[in-house]
Amino acid sequence: MKAAIYFRGLNSEVMQCFQEAFKALVEGNCEIFIYDTCISQLKTAGIHNYKMNPFSSAQQLKSDIDFLISIGGDGTILDTLTLVQDSKVPVLGLNTGRLGFLTGASAEKTRSAIEEIIKGHYTLDNRAVLKLKTNKNLYGDLNFALNEFTVHKKDSSSMIKIHTYLNGEYLTTYWSDGLIISTPTGSTGYSLSCGGPILAPQSGNFVITPIAPHNLNVRPMVVSDQNVISLEVEGRSQFFLAALDSRSVTVDSSTQFAVWRADFEFYIVRLYDDNFQKTLRNKLNWGFDSRN
Repeated sequence: MKAAIYFRGLNSEVMQCFQEAFKALVEGNCEIFIYDTCISQLKTAGIHNYKMNPFSSAQQLKSDIDFLISIGGDGTILDTLTLVQDSKVPVLGLNTGRLGFLTGASAEKTRSAIEEIIKGHYTLDNRAVLKLKTNKNLYGDLNFALNEFTVHKKDSSSMIKIHTYLNGEYLTTYWSDGLIISTPTGSTGYSLSCGGPILAPQSGNFVITPIAPHNLNVRPMVVSDQNVISLEVEGRSQFFLAALDSRSVTVDSSTQFAVWRADFEFYIVRLYDDNFQKTLRNKLNWGFDSRN
């Protein structure tokens, strides 16, 4: 079996988890690949005593890797989408962050989680991916997101106007601080904090969630992910923010956006004692009631 490892930054928690994961993979006779920037961080930290095969592209993952281990939090999981892309390589998240909603195991369970994967004791949770197209090619080939696409005001306290269309037909204009178009995976993230609903992972929908809307009759809206959602933005300020997950760029009002479901999915490794409902209860205190 061939496994890859990725992490964002190298602190003491990540280092400890990395060492435990590496040892478990070696004991499981796995061939180990590490993202090239992570190798640089390890060498800077004085870590040279590991046999580290570098990888740097989704194409290499597609041909060489059976699964990818993400060490960190939910943001690190989001990073891995740009690494695996459409390769169908599944991702196991080992949580060294805070909430870890998307991660499959805590850092304390690193060894047992990897042992279960090597034995084949896991399932794959396939998640919809959102794709963005603009008239300015803002994100190049990395024009997709696991959680959400967001437009937001910048450099001004004034709200913005976001003209929104479904399949070319006018929906409404949102007077707000911004607008979130979320996948089911992203429904428990930024959208939720702005009053959006929680969607089950396989629901086949997007959520359109306004950020601080200036209309009492405007609420988040659930639409099929078979729609193409188009946006045009204007406001008193010349510039706005556009973000795919955690990757943001500055745009102006001449930028047009179109969002739809990508033709590939993202695969999260789920161990047999883990599922979406359990994660809701444990991580978000869903339905917490002393009577239960």
